[in-house]
Amino acid sequence: MGKIKRLQNAGGKVPRPGPLAEQIEKSEYAQPSARKKVRSQRSDGDDEFVEGQMGRSILKQSQAQLQEVLFEDMEKDFPPLGQPVEKYERQPQKVSLSRKSKDAIDDEESSDDEKEVNEMDNPVPCNVDKVVNDFEKELDLAEDDMKILEHFMNKDAQPQRKLADMFRDKITEKQTDIQSQVNASTVQTVNLSPEVQEMCSQIGNVLSKYRSGPLPKMFKVIPKMRNWEELVYLTDPDKWSAAAVYQGVRIFVSNLKEPMAQRFFNLVLLPRIRDDISYYKRLNFHLYQAMCKALFKPGAFFKGVLLPLCMSGTCTLREAIIVGSVIAKNHIPILHSAATILKIAEMDYSGANSIFLRIFFDKKYALPYRVVDACVYHFMRFQHDRRELPVLWHQALLVFVQRYKEDMSPDQKQAIMDVIKFHTHFTITAEVRRELLNSKCRGQDDDMPMMVDE
Repeated sequence: MGKIKRLQNAGGKVPRPGPLAEQIEKSEYAQPSARKKVRSQRSDGDDEFVEGQMGRSILKQSQAQLQEVLFEDMEKDFPPLGQPVEKYERQPQKVSLSRKSKDAIDDEESSDDEKEVNEMDNPVPCNVDKVVNDFEKELDLAEDDMKILEHFMNKDAQPQRKLADMFRDKITEKQTDIQSQVNASTVQTVNLSPEVQEMCSQIGNVLSKYRSGPLPKMFKVIPKMRNWEELVYLTDPDKWSAAAVYQGVRIFVSNLKEPMAQRFFNLVLLPRIRDDISYYKRLNFHLYQAMCKALFKPGAFFKGVLLPLCMSGTCTLREAIIVGSVIAKNHIPILHSAATILKIAEMDYSGANSIFLRIFFDKKYALPYRVVDACVYHFMRFQHDRRELPVLWHQALLVFVQRYKEDMSPDQKQAIMDVIKFHTHFTITAEVRRELLNSKCRGQDDDMPMMVDE
């Protein structure tokens, strides 16, 4: 009582024992003490050290192992007396392209311009053959259709021009002093020093065996030269490996403007793709990658690869399917696609044209009326053509009508109806007629279908 009175007099709080039930309940369990242990939290990093007896034993074992290793090395270098010495044979030096050299810092600086093209924008499928086969199955072509396509191929077409052919003609004109139609700024084929020519030949030798790893520095500088075409010609691009072609496309796409990139695609990439498909009946994965990379400059790709391929008149069905699969799997701006559709529609017909037109129609672009009119006139030209048309032509017409039936005028729909009277297919023609009859015309606001004379 005296202690409680002292606390009350001091002004402190007096603890109350509380109700009896609570006191009995608390007495059944142990109460936590007021002492709190502070434990040092160990971080997940590698900055922690092992202390105590365990650390001393680990250091002792590591020192013993290190001494054993040093003792074995000394025995190899200085064997005991009387023991025969093994004859030392010099091992050939191994050269690895993927291994960093002493100039690794310069390589990183020179590779900055290669990073302008992001490789993750258009990922390339790993199994190219599966993608091409799936795309070929979508076309659903029979053997009779392939025979029909041969009648539309140009048999008098000239062979594909390569970079070597172009420079051979230029050198011939230079020697015979016929320079009336040759630009003086591009004819610099005779003024190169022997050292540069030797260096280009060595670069070509490296590129012919290239698989992976860093490229020669001189090859990365070639696109910045004024006479880059001649330097590429001296490297003999016909003998480049497929991986070297892909790396070359990457570098030239990053450094050249669209007109110059178009020339590189037309003179180097396109002949190599056609030769590879013609010989192996398939396309190498690195060349497929190169085409996907070339699409980063769509204008140069269409002018340097697609349009020359269609204009040649010798584009095979296999070539059209492989190149078409690249176009179908990648995004292309509408302006470049519309201009390409317009050019293909105005060309002489071949089976490859129908494949490419169908691919562009399936992208469902909002095409200008001028392009739609050109496509209508493309199909109207066959009204008086009595040749049997392949299924590819009927498929392209069906896809065009399905996508752009409401952008056609009544006269254009009537003209298409007249065409399908002469060129019929047992299943596709009925679908084309149904799409034309059950759709409104250009500029028509109501939902009433336009009546077309059958």
